[in-house]
Amino acid sequence: MLATTVLGSSLAFIDGTVVNLALPALQRELGATVADVQWVVEAYALLLAALLLVGGSLGDRLGRRRIYASGIVLFAAASSACGLARGVRQLVIARAVQGVGAALLVPGSLAILSASFPEQERGRAIGTWSAASAITAASGPVLGGWLIEHLSWRWAFFLNLPVAVAVLGLLFWRVPESRDADATGPLDWLGAALVTAGLGGIVYGLVESSRLGWGQPRLVLALAGGGGALVAFGALEARSHSPMVPLAIFRSRRFTGANLLTLLLYGALGGAFFFLPLDLIQAQGYSATAAGAASLPFVLVLFLLSRWSGGLVDRFGARLPLSVGPVIAAGGFALLALPGIGGSYWDTFFPAMVVLGLGMAVSVAPLTTAVMNAVEVRHAGIASGINNAVARAAGLLAIAVLSVLVLHLFNRELDRRLSTLSLAPALVAALDAERIKLGGAEAPPEARAADRVAIQRIIAEAFVAAFRWMALVAAGLALASAVTAAVMIDGGLPGASGSGRGASAGRGSRARVLDTATSNAPAWGARGARARRSRKEASQHAALDRRRHRAPARRQRRARRGSLALDG
Repeated sequence: MLATTVLGSSLAFIDGTVVNLALPALQRELGATVADVQWVVEAYALLLAALLLVGGSLGDRLGRRRIYASGIVLFAAASSACGLARGVRQLVIARAVQGVGAALLVPGSLAILSASFPEQERGRAIGTWSAASAITAASGPVLGGWLIEHLSWRWAFFLNLPVAVAVLGLLFWRVPESRDADATGPLDWLGAALVTAGLGGIVYGLVESSRLGWGQPRLVLALAGGGGALVAFGALEARSHSPMVPLAIFRSRRFTGANLLTLLLYGALGGAFFFLPLDLIQAQGYSATAAGAASLPFVLVLFLLSRWSGGLVDRFGARLPLSVGPVIAAGGFALLALPGIGGSYWDTFFPAMVVLGLGMAVSVAPLTTAVMNAVEVRHAGIASGINNAVARAAGLLAIAVLSVLVLHLFNRELDRRLSTLSLAPALVAALDAERIKLGGAEAPPEARAADRVAIQRIIAEAFVAAFRWMALVAAGLALASAVTAAVMIDGGLPGASGSGRGASAGRGSRARVLDTATSNAPAWGARGARARRSRKEASQHAALDRRRHRAPARRQRRARRGSLALDG
């Protein structure tokens, strides 16, 4: 059971890291531009983020094992198509299909785990799943980097096939079918289409601006159309009887703040880890294997300290670790801006990876806890699914936005540094055609040997300069997420009263004591209005508590099973 869910979820985890290592190699072999390699990543992320909640709902209705298996099969078939692709366009289409497969399998991993273990054993099973998933996520880039270096970038995709076969064998041998008998109502296909069109239009406009320039009417139409589709999505969800994203859940200030924090922090992380392999391989001269191993300290620190950081919420509440963790992560991003070209890994990138891993370790578990405690138990599954989708969308948008910045800064630095060389106009024109490849640009072969060496050095220095600014922007996003936590996430301990309708799951005696204390607060001016609202909310929660305790045991078990249905 555990092996099935670990290996299946590892397909998505490993693919997200190994493919980034393959970008320099496929850029070189396929002659891809920076926009092309962005689409290799973004096509996958777009469909995964947009369809993640639909995939979870399909599993609840049609059977979790069935949908999980469908996702594995689709993901494996698309991986084969990626490995056999003869051009960038074929590769991008196959990656989009991979994203659809991932949207079916990712929600099913923890859903199957939750449905298969009794409540008293579920925590240990999820802990084992987390540990094993972290180990596979850590080993994947090293193995993938070795295959890319010694065989081909295509093996970054073929690597998924034996894992998929093993998962399917275990799935039908050991895992029983399960579904949510209470899951009713139509699926929100129109909402999924609108959010896909909205995110796709915005990403298309940002990515293609590097190739077409901002003056193209199609880019303006794409950006405007994407924004309009997202507005229409919000209007649809507000009126729908079976929404994919129930907007009422965002009435919780803590839930809204936690998701805004997720958007900022995971956006910084996604952007940095998109450009880091390009910097290591194209500018620093690392092999693909070494570049894959460079992030191991980050993964190991995150793995070793996540269990410890989960206890921080019990001791200090959510606000403190979610304020401190992103600040530490911001320090890690800032350290990425320090290295020039050359130097020992231990003096350049290793400190940044350790500090960044520490910052994320302090943040991840408290963030998950804050999200789950911000809503009532019956909404825990959808809350987890929304937060997961926000994290995926954050990386999607950050890569598109930061690529515009990096390309602009790269071109500016390249022009400034090339002005020190006396190059023939033909060489300058040939080099201009290479700019769109960023650090993968190559000196014109007709240039003199000394000029080629100087040009390649200038290209690497220009990319490192742009990478530094990207890392500083990522640090700024992390700091903004810390401010978000300090402002929007309350500092109470788990079970304490929070903002919004369903601010806390499982409100126990501690919550009721705090509610009583709030009801005795003086009612003066705006503070009095808040106190009256708090008393009203406290009475509503007390009524909900009484109804919940009178509910049949069978319904309570179903609610607990559904609480993790879309996690992962």
